[in-house]
Amino acid sequence: MMDTTLRDGEQTTGVSFNDAEKLAIARLLLEEVKVDRIEVASARVSDGELKAVKRLTKWAESHNCLDRIEVLGFVDNNISLDWIQEAGGRVLNLLTKGSLKHLTGQLRKTKEQHLGDIEKVIEEAERRGIMVNVYLEDWSNGMLNSPEYVEFMVNGLSKTAVHRIMLPDTLGILNPDQTYEFCKSMTDKFPDVHFDYHSHNDYDLAVANVYYAIKAGVKGIHTTVNGLGERAGNAPLASIIGVMNDHLKVKPHIEESKLTKISSMVETFSGVRIPANKPLTGENVFTQCSGVHADGDNKDNLYFNNLLPERFGRVRRYALGKTSGKANIKKNLEDLGIELGPEDMKKVTKRVIELGDKKENVTPEDLPYIISDVLKTEQVVKRIKLKNYHLSLVQGLKPVATVSLQINKDTYNETSVGDGQYDAFMKALWLIYEKLGKEHPVLSDYEVSIPPGGKTDALVETVITWEYKSQEFKTRGLDADQTEAAIKATLRMLNIIENKEHGVVINGK
Repeated sequence: MMDTTLRDGEQTTGVSFNDAEKLAIARLLLEEVKVDRIEVASARVSDGELKAVKRLTKWAESHNCLDRIEVLGFVDNNISLDWIQEAGGRVLNLLTKGSLKHLTGQLRKTKEQHLGDIEKVIEEAERRGIMVNVYLEDWSNGMLNSPEYVEFMVNGLSKTAVHRIMLPDTLGILNPDQTYEFCKSMTDKFPDVHFDYHSHNDYDLAVANVYYAIKAGVKGIHTTVNGLGERAGNAPLASIIGVMNDHLKVKPHIEESKLTKISSMVETFSGVRIPANKPLTGENVFTQCSGVHADGDNKDNLYFNNLLPERFGRVRRYALGKTSGKANIKKNLEDLGIELGPEDMKKVTKRVIELGDKKENVTPEDLPYIISDVLKTEQVVKRIKLKNYHLSLVQGLKPVATVSLQINKDTYNETSVGDGQYDAFMKALWLIYEKLGKEHPVLSDYEVSIPPGGKTDALVETVITWEYKSQEFKTRGLDADQTEAAIKATLRMLNIIENKEHGVVINGK
């Protein structure tokens, strides 16, 4: 497994990792996820890229994994070799032409001339102690339109000191049948060559193509975290691991339980959100929405498959909405430690369905408030109240927040500055908590949604994900002002935690 998130993944439009982010991703991929190799950069890109690779190779050398760090380079009279050597790298992934069209259209050379140029780079790299793998760029088009050229190149390269020949579907044009046919042609004709397969997802076939490349005998696979990459991206690491383990019965040395962690880290650093329905790593993947499914799981895990969430460091959830039944709500109430009788359950179920019909987002943490409203109980005790707050925003100065918070019967006041108004508010809030020695949660995700076509006075929904004592939960706020919506979600979070600390009471239970 070679992961190229830090090179091909960074070619995603708008994505750029700094040196600290690259190091954090590289360490997690190699030490915890345990991929075999990572491609971390392209040579000659920028001074910042050189700085990042130097930092990576220094760390890798001190951890005895420098040979697992690879850099893309070019046939350029040893300029790439000089760059990689200065950066402290030991592995060059040499980009060469894998189709006659690319060779004649871009380089305007003969195949013999191109092979000769490549051989010189390989010889010089060997002299410098740098290992070389070769990318046959546009190999898929080469197999479609100039297979004799591809065979000539692979035959010539197989007689050099090249360690791996990498077969990229550069433009994402292949289907699974073609992938199998072309990869099988390579592995049959050159059984002693280590081939890697590098897929792109332009037709949404990257994972299927990897499946067939492995069946054809390819020994190496390239992936990116969350499927980042040029245009439609590459084969997603998590999906490939699931397919290899469960369908191909090929057991890569990958820690499945760390896949969610690396996906979340890359999501944060890249700014590219994981779609909710993305296999294995999406928020909704291990969430049952239908009440029928929840009922079946309650009785005999009837809607489970081999992709158990625990394998990937996740938990199964049961969504709340218009398709929810009593079984969904019961599952969520059990997690909250709340018990309702049959008639009360019917009332609460009806209200959840009504909210779903209005397209309102209902989270498990909303249930106590819904119960309180429907049953007219004192379920939600507002132990914490926001008596007052003042936010100040002045051009050229950091925002300032003054907060007056009532906890039970006592009032506390604090002022703080922050990088934004909400950040200043939170810092003032946590100053109060620190003075009281109270533990507080950590904000792990912040999502804002405005109706499409919404005007300046449109209602804003802010959904915040919190982590507290190894548990994750969400709260939401709704207001015409985004900061006010976030503050409402925060106050709801504080009361949920406070009520949990003091125990939950419903109808005497």
